[in-house]
Amino acid sequence: MARNTILIVDDEAAIRFAVKDFLETNGYKTIEADSCRAAQDALRNTRADAAVVDYSLGDGNALELLPRLHAIDPGLPVLILTGHGTIDLAVRAIKEGAEHFLTKPLELKALMVVLERALENARNRQRQIAGRAREKRQRPDPFLGESAAIQKLRDEAMRLKTSESPILIRGETGTGKGVLAAWLHAEGPRGDEAFVDLNCAALTKEFLETELFGHEKGAFTGAAASKLGLLEVAHRGTLFLDEIGDLDAQIQPKLLKVLEEQRFRRMGDVRDRQVDIRLIAASHHELPRLVQEKRFRSDLYFRINTLPLEVPALRDRPGDIRLLAEHLLVDIAADLGRTSLALAPEAVDALAQHSWPGNIRELRNVLERAALLSDRDRLGRRDLRFESMPTDSTDEEGVTLEDAERRAIERALRAAGGRIEEAAKRLGVPRSSLYQKVKKLGLVSRI
Repeated sequence: MARNTILIVDDEAAIRFAVKDFLETNGYKTIEADSCRAAQDALRNTRADAAVVDYSLGDGNALELLPRLHAIDPGLPVLILTGHGTIDLAVRAIKEGAEHFLTKPLELKALMVVLERALENARNRQRQIAGRAREKRQRPDPFLGESAAIQKLRDEAMRLKTSESPILIRGETGTGKGVLAAWLHAEGPRGDEAFVDLNCAALTKEFLETELFGHEKGAFTGAAASKLGLLEVAHRGTLFLDEIGDLDAQIQPKLLKVLEEQRFRRMGDVRDRQVDIRLIAASHHELPRLVQEKRFRSDLYFRINTLPLEVPALRDRPGDIRLLAEHLLVDIAADLGRTSLALAPEAVDALAQHSWPGNIRELRNVLERAALLSDRDRLGRRDLRFESMPTDSTDEEGVTLEDAERRAIERALRAAGGRIEEAAKRLGVPRSSLYQKVKKLGLVSRI
């Protein structure tokens, strides 16, 4: 991982040199500026983790500079130094967003203590933005089961968990690729930093670009303020791009630049920004086929496929179904406020005989639906309702696969009152996949 970079802003070269020498001796990287304008230019060109700013500068003061720095990097901790501080000035500086206020002559060891505290506070805020608040419930186990397939995955993941190279997780929809990605992050060298996930199939190209890279004020109609992108939120942590095979062709080269140069640009900006991330990607698509069809860049594919992992389909590990179901029922019971939930033997047999096209996600949906519709704590075969997607291209009446698929989706939509998310749960498929099917089949106007 990269070292912390500190921006030093002071119009006295001797003070800049003293602070720079001390910080670099203690393992930091530094960049320097001797004015407000130079500080803004430096921050646009190079990412900083914190700034140490003298109050009086040739073209302004620290309180005037502070909002300009935060307009470029809203999360930047700023420490203000002054030779003639007052309580009123210190209070004003903190209210304006300064992390700390120090008076000269500067004690460098005190600066180190304050700086380390500011960096830790910034990391904590970043974790909160990324949704990294500690969960009360135990982190899901991606290797639950005793089959040879899941044991093979566990062994491979254990070998790769400490690597900083990109990891590509392949597997069918609903197999638990996201759970595995979260485990790899938590068990890896960046486990105490942010874990940021983004579904590339769930957003349009425009929304995906601004979510990933952020934007500058005025970059497009409605951009009333600068926005921090998820790349910056994930700085020093892990970025998980789910369904990367659906990544827009215009965004693919920009992501490649991030991976190769650790640089990117916000929308509407002409300056590169530095970022330090670990990438984990996932896809249910056969990416080599997408490369052949010119729908996915070959150079990006080879970059993200450095360390591949394959998550087995649930039908390939039938011996694990009972264990998975019992584990899921514990969580479902807790969510519903039930004391406990169990499966009768005939229910276990029924689960084992199903083909599970939606994998573990479908299994959870079936169990949750059964628990919601039954007052009994012991679920039987009659409590289980399976949504079977058509598998044959035609039936005896000459109905095509597309017709059968359309009918299944229409039934699910009617039962869900037209709500895509609820219909997707009933079908055991991702919301994004169903939405694409609805558009393709021309059902949008009926919803």
